[in-house]
Amino acid sequence: MITTIVLIRAEPKLIPQCARHLAGLDGVTDVYSVSGEWDLIVILKVPNYEDIAAIVTEKFPEVPGIVRTTTLTAFRAYSKADLEQAWDIGTG
Repeated sequence: MITTIVLIRAEPKLIPQCARHLAGLDGVTDVYSVSGEWDLIVILKVPNYEDIAAIVTEKFPEVPGIVRTTTLTAFRAYSKADLEQAWDIGTG
C-alpha cells in the first residue's frame, strides 16, 4: 500500500462539510481537522500511484470548500510497531 498525506486549506465555513465529503472518498482512511497553517489532513492508502493521481486531481476538485492542497507521498513508514517487529525477528 502507498500512503499519501494531503494537507488541505479550506474555506473556514465549509471545513466540516469538506471533511465529511473527503472521508467518504475511496482510498481515504482518515481525515483530521488540525490547527495551524492547514485546516485538514487527509491520509490516503492506495495500491498504486495512479490511484493517488486520480483521487487528488479528479476527486478532490469536486469537494466543496477546498482552497489549496499539498500532497506528500510516503517512501517508508517508521512506527513503534515496525521497530518492535524488526527487533522480534532479529534485525534490530
